[in-house]
Amino acid sequence: MPHPTDQLDAPAAAPGAAAGPAPDLVADLAHLGADDVDRAGGKGANLGEMVRAGFPVPGGFVVLAESFRTAIAATRTEVAELNDAALGAARERASGATEDVLAVACRRLQDAVRRAGMPGTVAADVRAAYDLLGPDTPVAVRSSAVGEDSSDTSYAGMNATFTNVRGGDALLAAVVECWASAFTPRVLAYRAEHGKDDLPDIAVVVQRMAPAEKAGVAFTADPVSGRRDRVVVEAAWGQGEVVVSGRTEPDTYVLDADGPRLLEAHRGAQTQKIVAAPGGGDRVLPVDAAEAGPVLSREEAERIAEMVLRVQAHYGTPQDTEWVLTDGELSLVQTRPITTLSAGPSATESPATGPATVLLKGLGASPGRATGRVRVLHSPAEGVRMRDGEVLVAPLTNPDWMPAVRRAAALVTDTGGITCHAAIVARELGVPAVVGTRSGTRTLVDGDEVTVDGATGQVLAGHPAAPASAPAPRATAEGGAPAATPEVLGTTLYVNLADPAQAAGVAAMAVDGVGLLRAELLLTRALSGRHPSALIAAGESERVVADLAEGIGTIAGAFHPRPVVYRTADLRSNEFRGLAGGEEHEPVEDNPMIGYRGCYRYVHDPSFFRLELDALARVREQFPGLAVMIPFVRTKWELEACLALIDDSPLGRQRGLKRWVMAEVPSVAHWLPEYIGLGVDGVSIGSNDLTQLVLGVDRDSADLAELFDEADPAVLAVIDSVIGTARRMGIPSSLCGQAPSNRPAFVEHLVRAGITSVSVEPTAVPATRRALAAAERRVLLEAARRGGPVG
Repeated sequence: MPHPTDQLDAPAAAPGAAAGPAPDLVADLAHLGADDVDRAGGKGANLGEMVRAGFPVPGGFVVLAESFRTAIAATRTEVAELNDAALGAARERASGATEDVLAVACRRLQDAVRRAGMPGTVAADVRAAYDLLGPDTPVAVRSSAVGEDSSDTSYAGMNATFTNVRGGDALLAAVVECWASAFTPRVLAYRAEHGKDDLPDIAVVVQRMAPAEKAGVAFTADPVSGRRDRVVVEAAWGQGEVVVSGRTEPDTYVLDADGPRLLEAHRGAQTQKIVAAPGGGDRVLPVDAAEAGPVLSREEAERIAEMVLRVQAHYGTPQDTEWVLTDGELSLVQTRPITTLSAGPSATESPATGPATVLLKGLGASPGRATGRVRVLHSPAEGVRMRDGEVLVAPLTNPDWMPAVRRAAALVTDTGGITCHAAIVARELGVPAVVGTRSGTRTLVDGDEVTVDGATGQVLAGHPAAPASAPAPRATAEGGAPAATPEVLGTTLYVNLADPAQAAGVAAMAVDGVGLLRAELLLTRALSGRHPSALIAAGESERVVADLAEGIGTIAGAFHPRPVVYRTADLRSNEFRGLAGGEEHEPVEDNPMIGYRGCYRYVHDPSFFRLELDALARVREQFPGLAVMIPFVRTKWELEACLALIDDSPLGRQRGLKRWVMAEVPSVAHWLPEYIGLGVDGVSIGSNDLTQLVLGVDRDSADLAELFDEADPAVLAVIDSVIGTARRMGIPSSLCGQAPSNRPAFVEHLVRAGITSVSVEPTAVPATRRALAAAERRVLLEAARRGGPVG
C-alpha cells in the first residue's frame, strides 16, 4: 500500500503552476535510494529505497544535507570548532569526570546552529514540498544524519523526532530543531564512543503521518540470542514511540522465520498510548477497556513478520523495522540494519560462586552475565553518583543515559521491551541488560550485590554460580545460531579495538588478534581529562602508567596468545589542547591534521611516550604477543630517533618485541626500505590518512567527500608500493582503514597485491571474512586455470 506523493523534483511546471523545490535541497522519497546516504542520511536513504522497492511506506520528502550545509555556511568554522570542543568534553565526561562541561559545550553548539537558522532559499523549497502533500497535512519530522541507521551505528533515538506536525511555520521550526538535535550531549557522547569526530551532515525526513491504531518494531533476527531463524515483533496501542522509548512494556511475539508462524506471545503491561492531538502534536491517553486484550492477532503478527522478512531479503541483512497498523492496513515507517547481534559472551561476564535467589524477572535484552553493586537512579542528571562497574537500575533509559550506561556493569529497568533504546544501546556497548522488570527501582537497594543475567532476564541476589549447561556454543557468524567452523583464510584477519570492556566478547569471535589497538580511549581514562604534562608535573606518572597498563592488559589477556598491536597515542594538538591544562602545553596550529602529532611528537617531547612504553613493558611481561606501532611517520631520521627511545626503555630491552610503523604519509613509499633496515618488523597502512595526503583532501570536510576515495588509482599505487616492498623484504603488511569492511573489490585488490592481513571493526568481521575468502578463491581459480603459480 504505497502512499505516493507528487513528484517533488519533476520537470518544470506549466506557466502559472507552483514550482517544485530545487533537487539539491529537497528530494521526494521516491527519487532516493540506498546510494543516497550522503545526501539524505541513513533514514532518508532507507525510506527512499523501500518506496522504490514497492514497500508500503507513507510518502514524503527529505530536506537534504546540502540544506544544512547551506544554513551553516557563514558560521561553519565556528560550528566546527564548537563541535571539536564538545567532543573533547564528551570524552572527558566518558572517562568519569564529575564536572559536566559537556552540557555547556553542547548548548553553545546548538545555539550557534539555531542562530544560523534556515536560509530563505531552503525555507521556500521546504514550504513548496510541504504544499504538495496537501494543506496542513500532519507529518512526522525526523532527523536523518549521515551515518545514522548504518550497519555499525544505529544512533537509536539519539536525534530528534517530531510527530503530527501541522503547518508550514511549525514544519520549518521542527527542521531547525532536528539540525540542532545532532549536537545534544547524548549524541556527542555516542559519537565520541564510536570515534565519529567529523562535523555531521544532517538531513531531515518529512513524512505523512500514518494514523496509528497499533505500532511497534520488528527484528528479523532475535536481537538478544542472535538467532537468524526467529522474528521478534513488539507491539503497543497508538504510536510506536512508547515502544522505542521504553515508556511501556509492549506485547512481544516470537515467530519462526520459516512460514512465518507464531511460536509464542508475551503480554506486556500497557497503561497509556500516544495519539494525534486535534490541533497538531501528540497527546497521551489511557489504554481503554476495549484495548485490554492482546495488541496483535496471530494473523497480524504473522503478516508483519512476512513483510519485514521481505525487507530483509531486499537488503540482504537482518533489519530493525518500525511498522504501523491503521484499519488493518500495514505501513513501514523506518528500517535499518541490526547493529547489535551478539557474537559471544559479554565482556563483563565474571566468575561466580554460591546458590541463586531470583530477585526480579524481566525481559533479557542484552546477553551476558555481570555482578556489581546496585545504583538506583531516577534521571540522567544523577549519573554523577554512579561509580564504574555498578549495576544501573532506572525506571527507563533514553539516550541521555548513555554516559551512565557505558560505565555500568549491567542495566536493569522498570519498563521497556527488547527493542527499546535502552536495549539497543546496551547491546551496542556489550552491557548485560534486563528490561521491563516493573519494580526494579523499588525492589533493589543501593549497595546490594546482584548478578544480572541478560540472557534469561533474571536479576539474582549476590554472586551465584552460573547455571550448569551444555558446552558454550562457538562464536556465531554475524550473531546467528552457532556457526560452522570458520573458513580458513590465507590472509590474516585482525580486529580494531579501543575499549577493554569489549575485549572478551570480541576475542570470542573468529579473528586472529588485534591489528590496531587504539590508544585514545585508554588514554582518556588514564588521564582523567587532564593533559599528560600537567599530570607528570603533579607527580602522577605512576598512576597513569598503572591505569594504562590495566586497560592494555585486559585486552592483551583476552586475546592471548594471539598478537595485539598497540598504536601509541596519536592525538593532535587541538585534541590535546582540549584536556585540562592543555592550553599551557600545546601549540595553536592552523592545520593540526598535518601538524604536531605522531612520531615527531615523541621525538620532540618524549615524556608521555616514555609512560606508554613503561605500561607496555609491564603488560608484555605477562603477554608477550603485545607489539608496539608508531603512527604518522614522516622521515627516516625521526623514526630512527623514536626507535632509539624504545630501545632505551624497559620495553625495548625485552626479547622478541615487534616494532610496527603506520603507513599514513605518502613518503613511506620512498622510505620503507630504510625503515625496515632500522629494524621495523611490520607495516600497517592507515588508509584514511594516506588517502587524505595522497589526494590532498581534508577527510573531515563534507564539502570534499566525493573526492575522498581509498580506491583512487593514485592511492592504490602507494598501497601497492608499500605491500610490494614489505613482501620483497620479508615483513608482514596490513591495512586498518574502513575500506575493507564495505568494499569487496578493495579487499580483492589487497589480496592480489599480496597483503598479509587486514584489520577491521568487530561488526565488519563476518563481511570481511566472506570478501577475503571470495577473493582468495578467485585468485586460486585463475592461477589453476592458467596452470601457473599463484600471486
